[in-house]
Amino acid sequence: MPRRCNSTRPAPSPRRGATLIAPMHPCLTCGACCAYFRVSFHWSEADPEQGGQVPIELTEPLRVHERVMRGTSATKPRCIALDADIGRYSRCTIHDRRPSVCAAVPASLEFGERSAQCDKSRLAHGLPLLLESDWVGVAEAERNPLP
Repeated sequence: MPRRCNSTRPAPSPRRGATLIAPMHPCLTCGACCAYFRVSFHWSEADPEQGGQVPIELTEPLRVHERVMRGTSATKPRCIALDADIGRYSRCTIHDRRPSVCAAVPASLEFGERSAQCDKSRLAHGLPLLLESDWVGVAEAERNPLP
């Protein structure tokens, strides 16, 4: 998410004669994965004494060694940290402190390969699958560096 979630609204379309606006990372207009999957991770990621950064108040216990982001164990999952209108804009309110499992999910074709998680969640929300053309102009520095 190289800054996958640092905007709350989509970029405006460039106007004729205006300076071209660089294309935005597709995740900034999506949010489907955060409103489709359960986000579970090792408890230590939310334990400050163990070096964890995920805000524990945004999590709940899942199993003995796991916590889950609030809202994602529901019948209709939606992460408590998600600020989005799915398909229009998307922002993770704890992007710099998100669980490692979130950082490990690339968008489809972000690195040349399809992402099953991305595709499945986009389809579930009625969004089209990402195409290679969605990445044209997105700077390499803005692509999600995998952990």
